[in-house]
Amino acid sequence: MSKKTQLPFALLLIFSLILGACATPAPAAEPTAVTAPTTAPVVQPTTPPEPTPEPAPDMAALFETLIANLPADKNFGVVSAAKLNEELAGQAPFLLDVREAAEVEKDGYIEGAVHVPVRELLKNLDKLPGLDEPIVAYCASGHRGGIALATLKMLGYTNVRNLGGGLGAWKKANLPVATGSVPSAAESISTPVVADKALFTLLDEFLGGMPDSFYVVKADQLNEALAASAPPTLIDVRTVDEWNKDGYIEGATHIPFNEFFANLATLPAKDQPIVVYCGSGHRGGIVLAGLRLMGYTEVSNLGGGLGAWKTAKLPVVGWVDWATTWADFTAALPEHAYYTIKADALNAQLADKPPFLLDIREVSEIEKDGYIAGAVNIPVRDLLKNLDKLPGLDEPIVVYCASGHRGGMATAALRLLGYTNITDLAGGLGAWKKANFPVETGAPAAPVAGKAPEVDATRLRDLDAFLASLPEGFYTVKAADLNAELGAAIPPIVVDVRTPEEVAQGYIEGSLQIPIEQLLGNLDRLPDKSAPVVVLCQSGHRGVIGLMALRMLGYTDVRNLGGGINAWTAAELPLGN
Repeated sequence: MSKKTQLPFALLLIFSLILGACATPAPAAEPTAVTAPTTAPVVQPTTPPEPTPEPAPDMAALFETLIANLPADKNFGVVSAAKLNEELAGQAPFLLDVREAAEVEKDGYIEGAVHVPVRELLKNLDKLPGLDEPIVAYCASGHRGGIALATLKMLGYTNVRNLGGGLGAWKKANLPVATGSVPSAAESISTPVVADKALFTLLDEFLGGMPDSFYVVKADQLNEALAASAPPTLIDVRTVDEWNKDGYIEGATHIPFNEFFANLATLPAKDQPIVVYCGSGHRGGIVLAGLRLMGYTEVSNLGGGLGAWKTAKLPVVGWVDWATTWADFTAALPEHAYYTIKADALNAQLADKPPFLLDIREVSEIEKDGYIAGAVNIPVRDLLKNLDKLPGLDEPIVVYCASGHRGGMATAALRLLGYTNITDLAGGLGAWKKANFPVETGAPAAPVAGKAPEVDATRLRDLDAFLASLPEGFYTVKAADLNAELGAAIPPIVVDVRTPEEVAQGYIEGSLQIPIEQLLGNLDRLPDKSAPVVVLCQSGHRGVIGLMALRMLGYTDVRNLGGGINAWTAAELPLGN
């Protein structure tokens, strides 16, 4: 802009500003009528809704499911000491020792075990392998091992077992134990997977809160409690077969393990004392854990189960302590005769005051070989079902078979039932004929029924079960066959139950010499119960008593040398001396 035009423009601007300053201001707008000044609304803070609590685990349902996956045909999740020992020699499972450190130091441990006390188990899941890896837990007797198994399985571990009878059973089987040290400290080997936090917390609190007794009651303590004015409710969780076969503690209520958590309505109030038991402590421990987790505050488990009760020599209904019974019977056998009678002595008795003569052979044998005049025939398998056909308990009875073998069985069985005057014809009908005494042909008179005597029902049941199930051959082996077997790669163990004086006259090389009176006290000298054993004596009578005792104690492959060492000598087989 030129200087000529700048001056007029400035004057015009100043004039405009003066006019604006002198102008009359516009009237203000009328205010809106209000009764109070307007204020901003107060915004209340929003409280987030309370989280919905997780429902408490349904412990009854969880334990029903757990037990359904521990069937009887898989031994309820138990592995025996012998089986575990085999597995450890191959593809070994993860071995978990859940005892206290003091127990490990005092009693030793199984080589290779990882030590995590049961109360600390769930705080150390990283020390265990994956959910599907094989794990075997063990404690002292089976109780804590059962609890550990139940706990881990409910948390999703699929392949957990418990060592039946714990370290006690391992030692009893004479399996190796590491001593003088403790296992190496457990190392972290996995990342635990916990799907149900509420269940995990509940289980961890239960394990961690267990007292030093671990809720176990000993046999003698339970016996005292049952004799008190207010005894605990006693519940047997074994199977029906175990209840019937192995007996039970008087006063016990029977609720089988696989039905237990479906029958909680039969239990007393949750604050009342309850003791559960099984065979060895495993199932009892699992049931105890379930009940405690459901709020039963006074539940205990019989440590060692019915087995420990029996070991303590406490009374059992419906069961016979056959180990003690057979030991007493064999120890009391009269010397020399051993409840036998020779053919000439029997012949003299028949001419004077004849005893009741009992032929226990099969009908076909009588038809073929004849019988002694006056005899009554009751085959050995049927004998104890026909006690009403025999005379009274104190009446004289002579029993015979073909060689003395079955006669020995019958004599032992009847004496164990209370027959006090029964003997076995030594050598049987064979010895009778060899002595040229008369034999009848045809069939003997049918036995006459009378009144059966009162005998111990449980003994009768067990003895009848043994005799009734005798196979063809009646568990005998001939001399020639035994001689062949002794030359095999795995020969049977031969147990000679004669006296030292008899053995001195000749014996089978390699045989164990244990007089019949001492046999039951020397079972530790015998092999495993499944190993083949042949018992022998001079003629067969004592041998079959030994056979019968061993088989009734669980030895499954025991036979008697038919005719004894006499038959061996007659076959011109070698003897040591």
